[in-house]
Amino acid sequence: MFHHIWAALLYLYGFLLNSIYQCPEHSQLTTEGVDGKEFPDPHLGQWYFIAGAAPTKEELATFDPVDNIVFNMAVGSAPMQLQLRATIRTKNGLCVPRKWIYHLSDGSTDLRTEGRPDMKTKLFSSACPGGIMLKETGQGYQRFLLYNRSPHPPEKCVEEFQSLTSCLDFKAFLLTPRNQGEGVKSYGR
Repeated sequence: MFHHIWAALLYLYGFLLNSIYQCPEHSQLTTEGVDGKEFPDPHLGQWYFIAGAAPTKEELATFDPVDNIVFNMAVGSAPMQLQLRATIRTKNGLCVPRKWIYHLSDGSTDLRTEGRPDMKTKLFSSACPGGIMLKETGQGYQRFLLYNRSPHPPEKCVEEFQSLTSCLDFKAFLLTPRNQGEGVKSYGR
C-alpha cells in the first residue's frame, strides 16, 4: 500500500514540475512559409551561422575549428531542390568552400541532404528578427543550429536560443567566435 501512495505522490510531483517548467514552443515552418510567402522564397539568400546546441560536445565537434560561416541558399536546378553554398572561415584563417543539395519534402520544410540518406533537417521559426533555427539529425547525432541574416544578431537572440535548447536537454552549446573579421564572402549570389 505504501508503495502505491509513494508512486502516486512522485507522479503528481513530476506532473506539477513539468507544468511549471515547460519549454517554450518553437514552431516548424511549413511550405506556406512565413508571411504567406511560399517556401523557400523567404529563406533564399545569405545566412550567417551563429550558434549550435546538442546533447553532447561530440555532436558539435565538426564546428570546433570554425570561426564563422556564410551560407547562400538558392533554388536548385530541379523542382523541390535547393542549393546551399557555404564559405567556412576556420580559426586559423583558411577559407573552405562547400556545397550541398537539399531536397524538399512534399508539404513540409523537411530537407534531405543529397548523398546523406541518414541526415534529416527541419526548419523552425525563431523569435529573433532575421533568424531561423535548424534541427539536424543523422546517424549518431542531433543538433539545433541558429542562423541569422546579420553576422551579429542581438545578444538576446543567442540567449533565447541557448535557453530553449538547454530546456530541451541539449547541454552542449557552441557560439561561433567570428574573430576573423567580415572578410568571408558567400559566392553564388
